[in-house]
Amino acid sequence: MLTMAEKYRAGSSEWNGERIRALRRHLGLTQQEMAGKLGTRQQTISEWELGLYRPRGASSTLLSIVAERADFTYKASEDY
Repeated sequence: MLTMAEKYRAGSSEWNGERIRALRRHLGLTQQEMAGKLGTRQQTISEWELGLYRPRGASSTLLSIVAERADFTYKASEDY
């Protein structure tokens, strides 16, 4: 049986900059506030959103859990 985070990931693509920015905006958070909630640095959130790095491991799982609890549904933009 899949966990909630695994179900969320199974139904969507990996976390990318656009998806992370959309989640953060859905939550109404600044990069600094999101970093505080995730236990990371603001710079890390910025780097994810810019596509310099992608979250992996625990960070990716945590994003998935936060997204599910926030009833976040992601729809990629037409030009992405």
